[in-house]
Amino acid sequence: MKETGTTRDAIVGIADTLFYERGFERTSFSDIADAVGISRGNFYYHFKSKDEILDAVIAVRSRNTRDMLARWEARSAGPAERILCYIRIVLTNRGKIMHHGCPVGSLSVELAKLDHPLRPDASAIFQVFRDWLAAQFAALGRAKDADVLAMHVLAFSQGVAVMDNAFRDKAFVQREVERMARWLADIAATPTT
Repeated sequence: MKETGTTRDAIVGIADTLFYERGFERTSFSDIADAVGISRGNFYYHFKSKDEILDAVIAVRSRNTRDMLARWEARSAGPAERILCYIRIVLTNRGKIMHHGCPVGSLSVELAKLDHPLRPDASAIFQVFRDWLAAQFAALGRAKDADVLAMHVLAFSQGVAVMDNAFRDKAFVQREVERMARWLADIAATPTT
């Protein structure tokens, strides 16, 4: 029984990587089974459809997102430092973003184009970030415009990810992160509540 969990986890991990690097639609059962090193029959024992795998991948990404935010909460001195962790994520993950875009954004866009029924589930990861960022801005004394500020930071990260993917210009990414850090310092200095 332990092998089942291990094999299932391996399938989800490989599928997550392949969906990110190749796209959901361009990744087949065979691609995943070959990468995991199992037969298609063994594969179907764990997942009956590609949508079942996608659902599992989204659940893992959501859990990983919540875990990352919890680590930032534990390690950071306050809300401004936590928001800065999010702003800097485009630098932290730049190598992957430069080649494949943002994992959350690229999957959401692809599923929207397909009008896929799991699109809302994939987009819910953005809601996790939005809620978390809004809570940080509220803790920073910006409760009145916390959601607007959270959406601004989300738009910044997605825009920079797209431009990095398009232009692969590290200096641009660095400048934008520094500009957003200055903006955040100004926001922190002007509480509204």
